[in-house]
Amino acid sequence: MNKREDFKRFIVFCLASIVVIAQTAVFAYIWYDYYRELIFEPFWRKGNWVLIAIYALINVLFSRLYGGLKVGYLKRIDVFYSMTLATLCTNIVTYFQITLINRWFLRPWPMVEMTIVQFVIILLWIWGSRYIYSKLYRARKLLVIYGDRDPGDLIQKMNSRRDKYDISGKIHISVGEREIYRRMKEYDGVIIWDLPSGIRNQYLKHCFAHSIRCYLSPKISDVILMGSERIHLFDTPLLVAKNMGLSVEQRIMKRLLDIVVSGLGIVVASPLMLIIAACVKLYDGGPVFYLQERLTEGGKPFKICKFRSMCVDSEKNGARLASKHDSRITPVGKVLRNLHLDELPQLFNVFKGEMSLVGPRPERQTLVHEYCREIPEFYYRLKVKAGLTGYAQVYGKYNTTPYDKLKLDLFYIENYSFFLDLKLLLMTVKIFFQKEVSEGVNDNQTNALKDSAESIDVTEDKSTEK
Repeated sequence: MNKREDFKRFIVFCLASIVVIAQTAVFAYIWYDYYRELIFEPFWRKGNWVLIAIYALINVLFSRLYGGLKVGYLKRIDVFYSMTLATLCTNIVTYFQITLINRWFLRPWPMVEMTIVQFVIILLWIWGSRYIYSKLYRARKLLVIYGDRDPGDLIQKMNSRRDKYDISGKIHISVGEREIYRRMKEYDGVIIWDLPSGIRNQYLKHCFAHSIRCYLSPKISDVILMGSERIHLFDTPLLVAKNMGLSVEQRIMKRLLDIVVSGLGIVVASPLMLIIAACVKLYDGGPVFYLQERLTEGGKPFKICKFRSMCVDSEKNGARLASKHDSRITPVGKVLRNLHLDELPQLFNVFKGEMSLVGPRPERQTLVHEYCREIPEFYYRLKVKAGLTGYAQVYGKYNTTPYDKLKLDLFYIENYSFFLDLKLLLMTVKIFFQKEVSEGVNDNQTNALKDSAESIDVTEDKSTEK
């Protein structure tokens, strides 16, 4: 099994190298054929090589950031979207780099032509690499081990990726350990789905002892442990979970980033915001902005500011989340929501210090109370300031369940770093045009809880861990 995994990693590395080398070769051609002779002081041989190597490095960094090199992991369309975005970012950075070298702007059209050629290379690479990968590696045959909570929702999600996962069996813990261990041998891996901690740990240790691939859904306590620090003062391993949110220096760096980026964003986006304001006003004559009370760090209320995307009397029957086919959304608002432009005025909330650029999305007080009745740990999200974007927005969806949203936000809080903020800001660009990120809840829902029966089952397991 280890040799199979090593060979798989080698194949993925080779496939990723092919597209990077091909794109770098196109840039090298454009550089030698056009830009090199036009710059103020032409490079010598090694200088040209260094510039081409820098291009390859920047390409790899953006491709890894957006996940474009994950052959066999993302869907074809996601790989194309990620690689396209990475290529655009790389070429923009490289053009300005050439501009600095030349000390003045040069014609960008060769770079535009190069980008078009690279898009064709990306399409051919995606088709070829996926064909090779699918021929070498079939979908993993998985067994679901479950308890009181039915794994139907998880199976539906994972079966949407038939190229990666083949969930062909499920077994209830009531059949006993011996039968479950026997069934494990028939599969490529197992999914331990929402079991009490003691039972879950027993199967997890068995999988570790027998080198069985294991997927499991973490509990809140697991997420907190992931952010803990190791203590090596004694010969007994210890972990310390400080549970205090961000440190003083982290808060200072985060606030400086908020002020600089939101200030620049307000200046750059001002013309666009004026145009949007005019469109909203001209459509029905109602107010341009929508103000609503939300909760931020420590449960402190503040007025969040958005461009109004719904009709004026949208909440006359009470507040509720937007649904997939919500008739309250205006035609102008639909465009704003799809492009996430209705969020732009929140830059003022960030600049004032009511929000941060990155953090858990702020919820209304009534919804927080409602969620906390079903999931008491939901208020853990209030350990940091609410954010314009966040971990749950980048890796989740608008209608992600509150329990999963809570775990995603806790991943962020417990693993916070300045560079994680930068990464999430760059990743936010990737989700702008992904429909599922802005898609509302089902039409019969008033919040993100799917139904009361399911939400009761997802509260934190309080059983003692062995």
